[in-house]
This record gives sequence, structure tokens and C-alpha cells, in this order.
Amino acid sequence: MVSAPLPLEASPIVFGTDGWRGILGVDITVERLLPVAAAAARELEHAAPEGLNSREVVIGYDRRFLAPELAEAIAAAVRGAELVPVLTDSAIPTPAASWAVVERGALGALVITASHNPPEWLGLKIKGPFGGSVEGSFTKRVEQRLAAGGITVPIPGATLRFDAMGTYLAGLQAKVDTAALSSGLERLGLQVIVDPMHGSAAGGLSRLLPEAAAAGHLREIRSHRDPLFGGNPPEPLAPYLGELIAEVRASTLAGRPAVGIVFDGDGDRIAAVDEHGRFCSTQLLMPLFIDHLARARQLPGMVIKTVSGSDLMQQVAEDLGRPVLEKAVGFKYIAAEMLSGTVLVGGEESGGVGFGMHLPERDALFAALLLIEALVEGGLPLGARIDALQQRCGGAAAYDRLDLRLPDMATRGRLEAFLAATPPAEVAGAAVQEVITTDGVKLRLGPSHWLMLRFSGTEPLLRLYCEAPSQDRVAAVLHWARQLAEGI
Repeated sequence: MVSAPLPLEASPIVFGTDGWRGILGVDITVERLLPVAAAAARELEHAAPEGLNSREVVIGYDRRFLAPELAEAIAAAVRGAELVPVLTDSAIPTPAASWAVVERGALGALVITASHNPPEWLGLKIKGPFGGSVEGSFTKRVEQRLAAGGITVPIPGATLRFDAMGTYLAGLQAKVDTAALSSGLERLGLQVIVDPMHGSAAGGLSRLLPEAAAAGHLREIRSHRDPLFGGNPPEPLAPYLGELIAEVRASTLAGRPAVGIVFDGDGDRIAAVDEHGRFCSTQLLMPLFIDHLARARQLPGMVIKTVSGSDLMQQVAEDLGRPVLEKAVGFKYIAAEMLSGTVLVGGEESGGVGFGMHLPERDALFAALLLIEALVEGGLPLGARIDALQQRCGGAAAYDRLDLRLPDMATRGRLEAFLAATPPAEVAGAAVQEVITTDGVKLRLGPSHWLMLRFSGTEPLLRLYCEAPSQDRVAAVLHWARQLAEGI
């Protein structure tokens, strides 16, 4: 006799570093989402800065299964909170919702999205009136409202819709000379191949650079809506980008150098593929942004990097006389600095980049425009541009990350206690020169040579990050770290 599978249990409603996410139909249901949306809307009203008299809350959504329908549903919850929902008329990148908040002078935004998570996930992001993600103290107050059990009755009705994507793209075009980018691509003979991973940034770059698209200098793959995202998470990582890497290599071999640009599911993370098919995360793109904005554009401000960011970011910034501030992992820490001071660029290794001349928000489409601008200005394809930058500022280095799932939270607790009490003095034969505890434990072994061990905030997951002079050395250090973790 075969026993029936146990039903899945919903996880507690807890906000992570950027929103509340979970399995659709288990954690994320209409019944659970409505009170969360109502509590978030009421907190947006309560926390509104003095002088902001708007009653509007922008509602956006991505291309996931049921995202449009759930966006309609939470509009009723916002009306029940005696506020005015304004709903996007199509799926949009999350930064477009942030742009709409600022442009309309709204209280904030609620975005139905699970970003780069697997296809079966969905969630809710909250954006503040300043055009970026709300802080952890805000989401704690939302959780407290939910725990208090106040009831908000949803009010059905007609919801105002607006073209959030069109106004967002118009705003981006005003910040960059898009005609010059199109002519620059033609001059370089460079083809841009865009992979939005079936997400909500699809079509955006083609609309921003219509001349390049019409002339065949820019084209998109995997741009149609697919809520299953081709069977993989819509996360800009090399294992999920086989088609893009193959297309870029084929173009280059045919005599036309190409650059691949990839966006995650909700368009706030970016990565790239250089003309040789090499995957380029923001570990390599951030130094390029720093160089271009500080040297070529001569924009003001400091550089903000997370502790897991490549040493090359600091080396390029220091070469150009820019101060660098290192923060814990999470774009919210970068956004806080962008709101309080003058920042040139801030970014994290997982693909999120923000710019001081823009929103205090990760924005992959805007980053893509600046990436193309940097290539046009430098007159070189991406790989050659990065290689030249590495040679100028400290030499090449390799990087990789390994996510190690632990058996349970008790194992995680033992390992965390061990690392806190007795951090290793040696890693894979190299002496530890410095122990950094900004976020997790980072063990510095030399210039552009370090290992970082960092735990997930909510699950038994250990993230291992390593930068080293060669890919073989990266592999050796990560193997050593895995053995350490599995031996405790």
C-alpha cells in the first residue's frame, strides 16, 4: 500500500532582504497575500514623509504564473485600506515600479514578483516613496501589523491602469544618448544579444535602442513569456545561459564580435557574456562601471561594494582616487548609502547594481545602457575591455561561489559557532592574513585571494565565495571549504 504524500505546510510570513517570497499555492495564496498587501499599504501611509499627501500605491507584477491576477487582487486590499491603487497595464521590471513611484509622487509600490527564484515561487516586494526597497525596520512593522490581527476588508472595483513601462523607458532614454550608442555599435561592428530569460525586462533594450535593433546590431532571445522560464530559475548564472553563450560564440566566430547581456526574472539583476563566451558577473562588470563613470563621465561620488565583491572593484576605484565603502551583503545596505551621501556606483556580486545619478535601486536595463556606453567609449569588446582593466589595476583573478545545503539548522548552528570561536588560521595551504566579520567570516589569504563563508538568514544554507589568482586555485579553496563544513 502506498501512503499519500504529506501536504506541504506554509512557511511563516517573514520578509527577507527584499520582500516576502514562497511557493505559489502553499506560501503565497490569495488568502495570505491580501492581508500582507493591506498591512504594507497602511504602513506606507503611516511612514510617509512629511509633505507627501498622495493616496496612491503603485501595483506592479512580473511574468510569473498568476502574477497579473494576484496584482488585481491586492488592488482590492489597497482600496480596503482607504488608499488608491494604480495598476501597471503590463508586466514590468521591478525598477519600473520604483520609477513610477517617484514620477507620480506616490506613497510606494507593491510588486508581485519572485525575482530570480525558481518558477514555482512568487512573492511581494515593497518599494518606498524614494524609489527603492523599504528597510528591514519597515517590513518588521508590517509583520507586527499582521501579528496584531487587524482586519481590512478588500473592496472590489475598477482600478486605474497606466503605462508604467513606457514612462520608465522614456526616463531611461533621457539619461543616456541612445542614438550615439546605436551608431557606436555600428562603428565597432559589435552585436548585442539580449537574454531576458523570459522575464519582464523582455523587449526593453530593443525599445531603448530601436535604431540598433532595426539595423541588426541588437537582438533578443528567450523574450516570450514562459512562466516556467525554460525549466530553470530566471537567475543570471552561467549554467542557465547555454543558448546565449552559444549565440555569442557563434557570432564572434563568424567574424562579428558579440556581447551577451542577461537580465533576471524581474529585471533588477544583470550579467554579461563576453565575445569569447566567458560569463561575466558583476564581479567583472562593476570595475568596468567604476572606470567608465569616474574616468570617462567624471561623475562624483564614492564606490559602495559588498564584502563578497571582487578586490578588482577596490583596485579600480583607488586607481581613480575614489573612496570605497564595504558593506554587508544585501542591496539595502548600498541603497541606504545612496540615500545619505554622494555615490558613484554601488553593487553586489549577485548582479544588483545601482547608480547615484539614478534611483537608489538595482536597475538592470539602465546598467545595460551604461555597459554598452562603456564599450562604445572604450572602442573594445567586453572581454578585451575587462582584460585591459585588469592589467592596469592589479592583474587577473578568478571567482566562483558554491551554495552548500546543510542537513539541518542544528548543523548550521554548530558550524556558525565553530567559525566564530576558532576561525581557520590556514586555508588550503595558505596562511590567513586577516579575518573579516562584516557579514559571515571572510578569510583574506593575499591580494585578490580570499574565502568567505556566509549563512543564509532563514534556512540551513552555507554560501562559499572565493576569489583567487586562477580558476584551479578557486576550485581548490572551495573544495577545502566544503570539506571543512561537512566535517563539523
